[in-house]
Amino acid sequence: MLEFAYPWAFVLLVIPVVIFWLAPAHKERKHSVQIPYFVRLVDVTGETPQTGAVIISRKVLQRIIVALTWLCLVVAMAKPEIIGAPITQEKSARDLMIAVDLSGSMSVEDFTNEQQQTVNRLAAVKRVLQEFVQNREGDRLGLILFGDAPYLQAPFTDDIDTWMTLLNESDIGMAGPSTAFGDAIGLAISVFENSATENRVLIALTDGNDNGSKVPPVDAAKVAAAYNIKIYAIAIGDPSAVGEEKVDMDVINNVADITGGKSYQALNRAELEQVYQQIDELEPQLFDSLSYRPRRSVHFYPIALLAIVYLLSLSVVAFRIKRTQVVNKEVS
Repeated sequence: MLEFAYPWAFVLLVIPVVIFWLAPAHKERKHSVQIPYFVRLVDVTGETPQTGAVIISRKVLQRIIVALTWLCLVVAMAKPEIIGAPITQEKSARDLMIAVDLSGSMSVEDFTNEQQQTVNRLAAVKRVLQEFVQNREGDRLGLILFGDAPYLQAPFTDDIDTWMTLLNESDIGMAGPSTAFGDAIGLAISVFENSATENRVLIALTDGNDNGSKVPPVDAAKVAAAYNIKIYAIAIGDPSAVGEEKVDMDVINNVADITGGKSYQALNRAELEQVYQQIDELEPQLFDSLSYRPRRSVHFYPIALLAIVYLLSLSVVAFRIKRTQVVNKEVS
């Protein structure tokens, strides 16, 4: 389909008509010499008398070329564009932040992998997360690592491979031995503040009770709820443990309830996989569709036509001049 970006330019087509009407061909009066016995003078000189007024007028072909030239210039100024078929693009409609606990207790080897080998908790989390994020192509993912303090390892991105690389490069204890769960929620809130989407989800994985946060997890959850952030808290430690390795399920349950999320407890890899499956069902992928029609400017076509017509007209004129010169030589 052809459209014009500046259709008002076609008003310029009437300019030549207006100029011809307001400024017609110029006529100039001149004095003439009156010669007595004019007829005898004509007989003696053999000259043929002509009319006193001479108006130079263009030939039909010249008029056509001038009109076509102005038409091509006006069409080019109107900027014709070819409108393509509609194209629909889908972009992520949810920002999903994942906070991973890197405290020392994550080194406990009480999970089994596909080969039935015993691995530590962080290795199991990485493996299951890899399967989980591969199915989240409709979401932008962020990554927070926390121990003594939280750190933003990856801002929101739809580059899943880069996100997984940053997760795999994380290691136990690199953020400190303690568990600052509440501060991790606070960091997620500050990151979400710069997010334009209204669908905000935080998945927090921890295997110990909070023992290093400046802001208690429950208080941080109340702020998260005010920012429309839903928290899914996953406890992967043993509630029967003591000390820093003990999981405070009351706090985890309260954090999830306050924000409208859900809490889980995963004691092995199979349970951890079921947790992510349930989150997939509760938080299906969301897409924002953007439809547009590509536009390609073809304003150069009338200019090219004008150049071709101009070159052809010059060729015709040169041919006629050459032919006239040849005829004059033959006559002489």
